[in-house]
This record gives sequence, structure tokens and C-alpha cells, in this order.
Amino acid sequence: MNKFLLSFLTLISLYSTFWAQDRITGLPFATRSEVIATNGMAATSQPLCTQVALDILKKGGTATDAAIAANACLGLMEPTGCGIGGDLFAIVWNAKERKLYGLNASGRSPSSLTLDWFKENGYEKIPSHGPLPVSVPGAVDGWIELHNKFGKLSLEEILQPAIDYSENGFPLTELIAYYWNRSANFLSKFDGFAETYMPNGKAPQKGEIFKNPHLANTYKSIAKEGRAGFYEGQVAETIAKYIKDQGGFLNYDDLKNHTSEWVEPVSTNYRGYDVWELPPNGQGIAALQILNILEDYDIKEMGFGSAEYVHHFVEAKKLAFEDRAKYYADPDFNDIPVKELISKEYARERAKLIGQRSMKSIDESKLNHGETIYLTVADKDGNMVSLIQSNYRGMGSGMTPHGLGFILQDRGELFTFEDGHYNVYAPNKRPFHTIIPAFITKDGKPYVSFGLMGGAMQPQGHAQIVINLIDFEMNLQEAGDAPRINHGGSSQPTGEKMTDGGTVFLESGYDAYEVRKLIQMGHKVQHTVGPFGGYQAIMWDLANGVYYGASESRKDGQAAGY
Repeated sequence: MNKFLLSFLTLISLYSTFWAQDRITGLPFATRSEVIATNGMAATSQPLCTQVALDILKKGGTATDAAIAANACLGLMEPTGCGIGGDLFAIVWNAKERKLYGLNASGRSPSSLTLDWFKENGYEKIPSHGPLPVSVPGAVDGWIELHNKFGKLSLEEILQPAIDYSENGFPLTELIAYYWNRSANFLSKFDGFAETYMPNGKAPQKGEIFKNPHLANTYKSIAKEGRAGFYEGQVAETIAKYIKDQGGFLNYDDLKNHTSEWVEPVSTNYRGYDVWELPPNGQGIAALQILNILEDYDIKEMGFGSAEYVHHFVEAKKLAFEDRAKYYADPDFNDIPVKELISKEYARERAKLIGQRSMKSIDESKLNHGETIYLTVADKDGNMVSLIQSNYRGMGSGMTPHGLGFILQDRGELFTFEDGHYNVYAPNKRPFHTIIPAFITKDGKPYVSFGLMGGAMQPQGHAQIVINLIDFEMNLQEAGDAPRINHGGSSQPTGEKMTDGGTVFLESGYDAYEVRKLIQMGHKVQHTVGPFGGYQAIMWDLANGVYYGASESRKDGQAAGY
């Protein structure tokens, strides 16, 4: 056994012996008990924003009202993951209609920017930062669509808590301060960033009070004028002028003409539970594909944390992500075979490729045809909202229009230049998207509203949460606290192909003996800290008439109810 492998296994063995402090009940890795309440529940990645959501619920607001209020609060307090310069997706359970609604509030590429322009100017791919990856920010239009359909309180009431915190300030929490400072080191070179996010010439530290009066004014514009307060008038003009001055293409008409889309959520049944995702241009159906492939295996018998389980999970992920790389894109530009991709028959055919060794590459399938925030809220009437929102690459493109208080997203980076690819760049096109909300129903009734942020980790995390709840019978908090698997190196929607089987990243808590077996099966295994996502969830207990809430121990968040 070489020195690297020996030291790695020693490290894993050491980590696997240290859990959270011993608890009298529950599994050893659980950080706390679930939160339980009767009237309402909120779970976000920042405790003050969770409290804002509860305050809105107590005022008589709906789950949607509270979700918008919390998202606005997070845009101020966690700009390292979200903001009104980014996009939004949501799944809403409407209790009165007993129905799920899906909203795709992702923005499109600039109308005047072409693939030929990139090629003529020597670009081999879209840059990660600056003006060129900026697409239309869809979040605010998403708020308006959600509010028009499911809201009750006025926008002024909903946005007032975030306005107050923007003007009066709030103290930075630990993890957000860490990411903020790390981003500032790079983004400070972009015009406008420092004036908004580096008061006194430096990024704020944990516990420091941060104010953003410019964002307060932008929120006031939205509260007063609704959609027009962002996509038209002074705010839109400022964005368009700023991007033009930076050498970009997003213009006033791109903003004014933007629309969100109500879509039908899609699902697969996993051992009697219906798991719901949104269709592409997001990557949600990858979670459904993973679950379909694994359903014919006795996952419970394999045991949580076993090499056998990890191996089968990783191989199923590789298969799903090959389809993700090929098919997931804007459906307005492609005929995407969603029904076939999430069918049981297709999953059984793909599962035949799984053997006892790690797959290094995968033959293309044949068919007949990003940091983020996640939050969830439930109200006293049984309505539940699963909402995810992001800038991409943490704080986004670095493009910070003067006097507005937010950064624009860089989602356009996810387009490819490969001719004929589903996700090839085109004007007025939505890029492949990483952020995905999720929902579970049982016998037509709401069960769990949940999500797990973190780029390509998201569908992997969704599938693991479902498996933890159903196969391993964990409670809602344990399902999120359990050590996770994150496989990296699959083929990407931007064109890169998997050629070496990728790397299996494991959190602390996996037994060294099981890790050794994975290595013997041909997997490249690495222990790491960080790229495992951030989880929030609410479960409805029909028998007792109560909500259970859970929040991510890896983030600064909180679940709370009343």
C-alpha cells in the first residue's frame, strides 16, 4: 500500500471516529433534533431571514409571501449565494387545489450577442466573470409571478423587513463572512463592487454590522412599482448603461421583455413516494434518473456508508450525468425527451452498464427522439414553497451596477460553443441551469419540501436525501446531517467529457475499510471539506397535523416554526 493511500485511510479513520457530541436519541451524526410546530415553519440558510419569514406568516401572509420576504432578506445578508441579480426556480404546493405548481424564473442571454461574435473575437468559451456571461436576472420577475398567483400581503409589507435591515444593518454570520472575504479578493477589481460590498475598503468580518442603502432603494422601487420597478425605468436603465460601459451586451429591451414561465413539475415514483423536480433547462431530472436506476437494487440491505452503496450510487450518477451533459438545455430551442429520460424502462437499460468496477467512460445513450441559497416555507393553511435562488459562482459576475446594491449573475458561462449541442450559445436563450427545488408527495398528499444547494452536487444531494429518508429511514434532520457523496468529473453541458471515471469526494464519517474497498473497485477517492451543499427541508406529518423542520449543519442556517 503506497504512502498516499495509507495516510488517506488513516485520515479517514480518524475523521470517522469524531461525530457531533453524543446525543441520547437519534443517529450519531445528527447535529440536533428536528424542529416541530403546528402553525407554520421556515428553513433558510440565515437565521435572521428565517425569523423574517415567520414574522410574515404571523402577520397572515402566505407561505409564498414569507418565501419572497426571506429571499429578499437573503439577497442582502447572503450575497455570496444569491440576490436579485440572479435567477429563481420554485415548486409550490397549493393546499386549496391540492396541486403542485412549478415556476422557471431563469433569464435569457442578450438579444444582440451572437455565437459568431464570440468566435470572431477569439473566444473558445464564455468567460466566468465580467460582462459577457451576464444573462437577464429573473429573480424579481419570479417574485412577482409567485406573488400574483399565491400572495396575500402587499409587496410593501413583504419587502419591508429586508429594507429595514438594508438601512439599519445586520451582523455577518461566520460562513457567509468567510465566502464574502474570499470573493472580495478577486471581485474587487470590477467597477462598482467595492463601493457596495467593501465598506472602508475591505470586506466585512464575522459579527460586523453591514448596511446596503442602495439595495434598500432598489427594494423600495420594486415594492412601489412591482415588476416595472426593476425591469423598466431607472433600475433597468442603470443596469443597461453599466453593462454597456463594461463592454457587455445586456440592454434595456432584454430586461423589459423578460418573462418567467409556469411549468409542470415532473416526477418519478420511488418505492411508493412521488419525487418531484422541474424539467430542463435545470438539472432536476438527473435526481429522478439516479433514483430510477437505484430502485431495482436493495439499497437498505447494502447499508448506509457501505462501499457497495457508494459504488452503485456513483455509477448511477455517472449514467444520469451523461444524459445531463447531452440533453439538458432550454426546451424552447430543443425537443428534450424528458418523458423517456425519467422512464423506468430507460433506467433499467442504463443500469445494465453497472458492474463491479468503476466506469471510466460511458457510451452515449440512444433515445428515440454553480453557490446558491435554498429556502422552504409552510403556512397554517397547508401551503408549502420550495424555492432556490442564485447568482452562480457565489457572488456572480462581479458586475455591480452603481447605486443599485447587487451583483449580476454569470449564468451565461454555462453555455457551450459546440455546434449542434443542445446547450450551444444563442441569443435570447436560457442556459443550462444548476439550481433546482424539490418536493415529495405520498398518495397525492404533501410530504417533504426540500432542496440542497451546490452546483453539480444538487441532484446528487436530492437523491441522497430521498434515499436517506426512505431506504435508511432517517428523520428529516438526520437525512441532511448524514455524510454525503459528491462525485466529480462526469461529462459537462459545456462540452468536457469524462475519461477517467472522475473522483469520489467523501465527507468525514465513512469507514476506512469501506473506503479501501471502493479504491479496490477502481474508484479514485478523496476526502474533502466543503463541496457537499446546503440543505433545508420541511415535512408535513399528516397523522399528527404538525410540520417538521430541518436545517443544514454545514451552513449558518436555521429551521424555526410557531
